[in-house]
Order: sequence, then C-alpha cells, then structure tokens
Amino acid sequence: MSKLTDQLIVRPDSKLKLAKIDPDSDGGIKGKQTAALQLQKNLDRLAVLQHLLYAENRRGLLIVLQGIDAGGKDGTIRNVMTGLNPQGCRVVSFKVPSELEKRHDYLWRVHKQVPGTGEMVIFNRSHYEDVLVVRVHKLITKAVWERRYCEINDFERMLNDNGVKILKFFLYISKDEQKKRFEERIHNPEKNWKFSLADVEERKYWDDYMSAFEDALNHCTTEHAPWYVIPANKKWFRNLAVSEVIVETMEEMKMRLPKPTADLSKIKFE
Repeated sequence: MSKLTDQLIVRPDSKLKLAKIDPDSDGGIKGKQTAALQLQKNLDRLAVLQHLLYAENRRGLLIVLQGIDAGGKDGTIRNVMTGLNPQGCRVVSFKVPSELEKRHDYLWRVHKQVPGTGEMVIFNRSHYEDVLVVRVHKLITKAVWERRYCEINDFERMLNDNGVKILKFFLYISKDEQKKRFEERIHNPEKNWKFSLADVEERKYWDDYMSAFEDALNHCTTEHAPWYVIPANKKWFRNLAVSEVIVETMEEMKMRLPKPTADLSKIKFE
C-alpha cells in the first residue's frame, strides 16, 4: 500500500473522527504541476487496467462516490474516468426512489446496477443514502438505520464473494468550501443549472450530515469494501488521490489477458 493510500483509508475499528481530518489537505504532494503529471500517468495506466478487466471477464469493479452537496462527485467522474472505454464502464446516479423502487427493499434498486464480470461501474451516490439522508430527515427510525449498517456490510460481502471488488470514496469538503462552490453556481451562467434552492435548505443540516457520514464510515469500512476519506477542497488533489487508489487496487487484482481459444501459430489465411 502506498503512503498516500495509507493516509486515506479508513481501517476497521479506527474510530475515525472527521473533525481531525483537514479537507484542505494536499497529502504532501508538491503542487498542482506534480499532481497533474502523476494524474496523467494514473489515467494512462487506468485505461490499460480497464482493458484487462474487460478482457479477463472474471471480476467486476464497483466504485462508490459519496459526499455532501457540491462535494465533487461529478467532477471526479469527469476528470478521473475520462479515458475509460464506455463499452466496459457505466455511471449510475441514485436519485429519490421511484414509486416502483419504494415498493421493494432499499437494496433492490442497487443490486440491479452492480457490475457484471469485466465491467466497471461508478455509483454517483449509492445505497449509503439509506443511512444518510433518511437519517438526517428522520424518514426512518434510529433502530432501522442502525440495522442497515449490518445489512449493507452483508450485501457488500456477498458482492465481494461473487467477484465484485468494491472501493468507496467519501469526498470531504469544508462548509466554507461548499459555500464557495454554491456561490460559483449562482454567479457563473454555465453553472446556474446546477443550483437548487434545496441546496440552501440542506446546508442547515451540515452537522447532522457529518455525524451520519462519520457513523457510516466507521460502521461500514471493511477489508473487502474499504472506505477512503478524500480531502476534496483542492480538486486537483481529489482527482489524484482517487486515481491513485483505483490504480493501486486494480494492480493488486493481478489481472491477465485470457489465453487464445485456438493455436494461433496454425492459423493461415488464403
């Protein structure tokens, strides 16, 4: 495990406190230029690793992105997944459940979207909304959301046992940084469409959300599905950190191209 990855991972029983993490951290990286060069190397390598994942067709990779509003989920997808082959990659965004989804258990809509063999899937928000927003807004009781930690761990264990590697990233920004990004959405005509009055209302629950995120991180980081806290005030560091973890994890999967199905030395074309 690299030094950077070791800084970011949430280990089981670590009793993480978000207040002790600086969302403005750059992980000791020596500036934007150094980060940009390393990011490009990671993106080049990621394209190769995705090809191996697709060709091998034995395992899948699930990448979960969570964060407060304006935390950078869309930006991470745009900047880190930019060189991936769409043939083997999907992005799934989880909005408010539909009427059909509400008629099933909360993991039903999630299970349908997990990656198949050879596939990489990125969740923009995820099943963790069901221990976050529903908790903050008291849509379910404490007894229910506390029980869901174990249910989620069992679900992720089952996916892992069936060949799905899981990486989970919490993009951690400060309240001041969120305000700055909201103001940019208001003043930049190209970003006006991203602003919602609901964003202003949700900001009132900042402390409640941080408590909910902290509990989810502590209860649901496991050896087979670890959480990584990414200081995300600096977008350039966020992108580098996420790419670093993904590349390192995929390298550890030791994927191989499948052997030819025929003796190629004997193939001749007329």
